[in-house]
Amino acid sequence: MSTTVMVSSTIPALPAGARTRLRLTRRGRAVLTTLAALPLILGALVFALNGGGAVATSEQAHVAFQHVTVESGDSLWTVAERIAPSADPRDVIADLVQLNGLDASGVVSPGQQLAVPTKYEH
Repeated sequence: MSTTVMVSSTIPALPAGARTRLRLTRRGRAVLTTLAALPLILGALVFALNGGGAVATSEQAHVAFQHVTVESGDSLWTVAERIAPSADPRDVIADLVQLNGLDASGVVSPGQQLAVPTKYEH
């Protein structure tokens, strides 16, 4: 004799509008954790590569330059030849323009004080 048993496995139906609980797998939790941590990691990386803020000392370094006064009829070329007769005037002019913040035209006026780069000081 044999007996057959019938077992019905029914999942109870949810009422309309009821929500099921979200179940995350291990992989899903890893993905969500990575996505949440990624902005923090990127921010720390950018901050580390930027080097942070500059640290200022309480003592200020005082840099003293010699100054030359532009005379009537002088141009940057004549000033360059006067302060560094053995150097190429074009190089001296480029250094004067950069150090003194002159515009590209290089126009100077009589009485103007120009700082002399240290490599051309006597």
